[in-house]
Amino acid sequence: MTQFLDVRMAPVGGGLASTVGVCQASNINNYQSVELSELLSSIRGQHVLLGTHGFNVNRSDGIACLSNWEGLLQLPQASAFVGILWPGDSIWAHGLDYGEEPKVANDAGVLIADFLNTYFGSAASISFSSHSLGARVILSTILNLNLPVRRVVIMAGAIDDNCLCTEFQCVAAKAEKISVLSSAKDEVLSMAFPLGNFVAGIIAEGHPWWRAALGHTGPAQPMLANFISPFEIPDNWKFEHGNYLQIDNVPVPVLGIPTEVPPNGSPQPSSGATG
Repeated sequence: MTQFLDVRMAPVGGGLASTVGVCQASNINNYQSVELSELLSSIRGQHVLLGTHGFNVNRSDGIACLSNWEGLLQLPQASAFVGILWPGDSIWAHGLDYGEEPKVANDAGVLIADFLNTYFGSAASISFSSHSLGARVILSTILNLNLPVRRVVIMAGAIDDNCLCTEFQCVAAKAEKISVLSSAKDEVLSMAFPLGNFVAGIIAEGHPWWRAALGHTGPAQPMLANFISPFEIPDNWKFEHGNYLQIDNVPVPVLGIPTEVPPNGSPQPSSGATG
């Protein structure tokens, strides 16, 4: 079963918890709390990859997609995967709460960073991966983290394309390597992201609606020295927003780090992800 850090107050919707819960599950039916000592034993001396889901994902779906993704990962020896569950959904709004969720994601990152600072010092290294608005969760975590970061992989980032040079510029300097996966065929980020940012910009500062999404066009210039290219998924793969993390274990191409992304026109890969 997959191990998780859970900062949700409720299975669906609800606010951010005041403390980080430690649990394990392969689906919502076998979700159970785990002793902190058990988690710490499993990550001690390991290269830890922490991964999280995106916006409008409840606890059940978060467990399903991250557990499935862990099964597809081909991590090297002495590695451990830990999922992060955060409340980026609403019990009633069903996506209309987008304007509030970036702040929730940022606050979740602060809470998780405090937990990692306290308990993850025994890990051999720490890396992060995210999908969609989960980019804010991991970037906020790293911003408040006192531990070194080996690698950051942002998949389909629902965040401004210049975030690594502006809002999270300090994060870029703290990570050894940064990777992005983007797709020009991601219709969620090409249409819904600009509209959502326009609404968010009315409600709160810091969301300029005219910026493109990191997961649609890739990072804005200038490129960071520690950024790993290429990042553009071939157009002929028709890679959409939901292709990165899947709830069901279905035979679709699953991408790993961006250095494995081939040129446009290349055939789709077989199922399997790498870290």
